[in-house]
Order: sequence, then C-alpha cells, then structure tokens
Amino acid sequence: MLLKTFGWSLGVTAVGFALAALLWGWKGFAVVAILSVLEISLSFDNAVVNAGVLKKLNAFWQRIFLTIGILIAVFGMRLVFPVVIVAISAKIGPIEAVDLALADPDKYQQLVTDAHPAIAAFGGMFLLMIFLDFIFEEREYKWLAWLERPLAKLGKVDMLSVCIALIVLLVSAMTFAVAAHQHGGHHADKSATVLLSGVAGLITYLIVGGLSGHFENRLEEEEEREHEVEEKAKEEGRDPSLVGLAGKAAFFMFLYLEVLDASFSFDGVIGAFAITNHIFWMALGLGIGAMYVRSLTVYLVRQGTLDDYVYLEHGAHYAIGALAVILLVTIKYEINEVVTGLIGVALIAASFWSSVRRNRALTSARNSAGGEGG
Repeated sequence: MLLKTFGWSLGVTAVGFALAALLWGWKGFAVVAILSVLEISLSFDNAVVNAGVLKKLNAFWQRIFLTIGILIAVFGMRLVFPVVIVAISAKIGPIEAVDLALADPDKYQQLVTDAHPAIAAFGGMFLLMIFLDFIFEEREYKWLAWLERPLAKLGKVDMLSVCIALIVLLVSAMTFAVAAHQHGGHHADKSATVLLSGVAGLITYLIVGGLSGHFENRLEEEEEREHEVEEKAKEEGRDPSLVGLAGKAAFFMFLYLEVLDASFSFDGVIGAFAITNHIFWMALGLGIGAMYVRSLTVYLVRQGTLDDYVYLEHGAHYAIGALAVILLVTIKYEINEVVTGLIGVALIAASFWSSVRRNRALTSARNSAGGEGG
C-alpha cells in the first residue's frame, strides 16, 4: 500500500536529487533537499484539506489528479509562479528574471531580497484570509472549543474576516514596513509597497475564493441533477445511465480541487524565498515536495484518516494562520526557516494527538456502555 501510493514520489526524489548533485554540486543538492522537506511540512495542511475533497472522487479522477494535477502544480505553481512573483516585485520581465537568475545570481538575489516586503505582504494577506474564513465558520467539531465557539458566533457578522485582515495590513504597514529588511542588512520605508501588495493579496484571495465557490456550486447542482435522474429511472424501472453526469460532476470537483490546491501552494512557494532565490533549485525542491503532498493526500483518502482524526483539518488551518503572521513579521525581521517549518508541524501534530485522545475516549465510552448493557 505504501509503495504503491508513494512509489512515484520516491522515484522523482531519486532523479531530482541526482540531477541537483550532478548540475550544482553538494550545495545544490543540500538546498533542494531542504526545500523538499520544507514543502512537505508546509503543505501537510494542503494534503489534509485536499483529502477532504478528493475522497469524494472515484479512483479514475484520483489518478487524473495525480497525473495532470501534478503537472499543473509543479510547472504552474512551483516553476512559473515564483518567476512571476520575482518579475512583478522587482519590476522586470519574466524572461529577464530567468536570465538574471542564470547570468548574475548576486544581482538577482539583491532584487528578490529588496522585493521581499511586497512578497511577504501579498502572501501574508492571502494566507491570513484562509485562516480567518476557517476560524469564523460554524463547525460540527471544535478542537479548541473555548476559542472556536465564540469566534464562530462573531463570524456571523458580514465581511468580518476582510475587515480584520485590512486592520492587520494597516498595522503591519505602520510598524514593520517603516523599517523593512533589505539586501545587505539595510532598512527602508516600504509602507506604500506593503499596503499595495497586501491589498493585491486580499483581492487575489477573493477572486480565487469566488472561483472555488463557483465550482463548488456547479458541483452541487450536478450532484442534485444526478440524484434526480437516478430516482426517476428507478421509478420507471429503468437502469439509469449515469456515466455522463457522474463524469461531469467529477470534472467540476477536479477543477475545484485544482483551484483549492493552487491557493494552498502559495505558502510553500513564498516560504521557499526565505531559503534561496535560485529559481531552478526552488522548482526542483518544491516539485519533489509536491509529489509527496499528492501521494499523502491519496493515502489519507484511502486510509479514511480524516474521518478518524477529526481535528487534523483544524491543525492545518492554525498552521496557515501562524505562517501568515510569520510572513508579515519577516517584512522587518529575519526568522529562521526551520522555525517556520516546525511551527506548522507542531500544530498539526498537536491536532493529531487530540484526535487520538478523542477516539480513545469514544471507544472507552462505547465499551463501558456495552458492558453495562450486557
């Protein structure tokens, strides 16, 4: 089971590490390895949330997600997206950004370091919105009930998450951004840049969220139509042909999953800028990590882990919230990437342990009830 699910990931890892060592020596190999681990730890939340959607798809669409989906994730988000970020932030063309990374790495690193406040504000606001929308939603299971119950009540106020995100952005622009970290240890006032980039991150989240909502609504419509056709066929004593509708519904689910996956990929891509500005090291390391994230998603679905460990999704979103705060803090202060990765892992591990304790308590209660009944 493990080899079948993670076989491709192991193969890509072996090829990727060999390429890194061959082309860039031990330094390239080490950085690519670190980026792979970073992507897995930062994107574990991605796998947990993805699994909640992927479990609704059949084996065929799960394979599609692992083939076409991985191409979109690796080449779209892990290769093209970092170049786009650098190009926009440094105000140069995408091709020029790649040329600079190859021909003049020092100049390229200076441009990216100076552009970090803009990247951090953009990514920080995007991730913060994901966390706020999760924490303000009423849920059946509550991990930290003392915190989540009152926040769910507050979440009934319209646009509360947007208002809070804008306040956080304003405070960040007036504090961290007035002495933003720059190349060579210098500091500069980047208030206007942080404000503009943060608003862009917020707008991007709203657009991505709108697309996700659109695909989700289309999916629900298709599922309702599918159910009506099935019921009608049964009443008429016919064997309903549901292949087309089922495929269409699954297709919308696949699109929804891709949008969701792309939105969660922001943390890994943006987090990678804390380690290296080398585009090809970044693409290779994040690509290897992305393979494991997808394998892990399928593993969680096939094992039914999410149904058994109900607080995992909470831990993943708290990790995203922590990452958003860290990104905004890095506008002024440098934070070790190991600390960033470990915070997310610790939150998810804590939610896993809470789920285990809940399952043990439920089992114990059922055994006690069974003993009394007998």
